Amino acid sequence: MARQRLLGVGHGNFVIPERVVAIVNPASSPMRRLREDARLGGRLVDATQGRKTRAIIITDSNHVILSAIQSETLTQRLLQEGDGK
Repeated sequence: MARQRLLGVGHGNFVIPERVVAIVNPASSPMRRLREDARLGGRLVDATQGRKTRAIIITDSNHVILSAIQSETLTQRLLQEGDGK
């Protein structure tokens, strides 16, 4: 049985790396609109545990996941997953 890899997005929360389409910085106005549209559409997952949002993860199912971990750190973790580590 193949073992499923997971990407840690902070505070004990994980996503499947193959489902991640983009990891973006939340500071821009378009990303704020994206977050609000996802909230209104019931597609927002807040994985920050009450901390400041430092990255937004967009999945292939059009869900938007908020993370308290920097986007650069998440990208490094995602690339390490791709290397099979």
